[in-house]
Amino acid sequence: MPLEIAVEKKKLKNPPLELHYLGDRVLRQPAKRIAKVEEELRQTVREMLQTMYTQDGIGLAALQVGIHKQLIVIDCEPDNPANPPLVLINPTIKQVSREICVAQEGCLSIPGVYMDVKRPVVVEIAYKDQYGRPKTLKAGDLLGRCIQHEMDHLNGVVFVDRVENSLALTQELSKHGFSFQAVKSVV
Repeated sequence: MPLEIAVEKKKLKNPPLELHYLGDRVLRQPAKRIAKVEEELRQTVREMLQTMYTQDGIGLAALQVGIHKQLIVIDCEPDNPANPPLVLINPTIKQVSREICVAQEGCLSIPGVYMDVKRPVVVEIAYKDQYGRPKTLKAGDLLGRCIQHEMDHLNGVVFVDRVENSLALTQELSKHGFSFQAVKSVV
C-alpha cells in the first residue's frame, strides 16, 4: 500500500492546525483511544505533519493541536525526503530498557525551552499504523526518546514535568514567558 499520507517536508505560511502552549488546559487532558482508522484520521495526520514541519518539530501529539486522540506523528529526519514519517495510533509501551540516559529535550508547546530529561535508552511499543494495522517497534537514540516524549503528551504529561532541576527550570521557563505554576512534576 502506498504511503498516501505523505506530505511535502516544507514550511507553510499558515499551518493547518494551531499549537497549544504550556499553561493551556488542553495539554493536561488524557487523549482518547481511536476506535476506527479512516480517511478522516489520515487527513488529520497530514495536517499534523504539515504543522510539525512548519514549526521545525520532529514529533507532534494530537493533544498539542487540540485533538483529544491517541495519535502521534514523528519524523527524526525532517530534511530527508526519502525517510517517511512515523504515524502512531493508540501506542502502548511494552517494555523499556533498564539503561537510562539524560539528554536535552524541547517541545513545540514550550518554544525556546530546552532542558535535560532522564529517560530509558530503548523503548518497545505496540501501535497501529495509518491503515489500522497492528505493529511493534523497538527504538533507541533520538527516535526512542521522541516516542516517549510524545507518548507522555497523550497522558497529559509535558517534558518539563520530568525535569529534576527545578531552579534551572524556573529560570528557563520565566525567560521564555512561561510560568513554573504550569509544571506538574512527575519526578
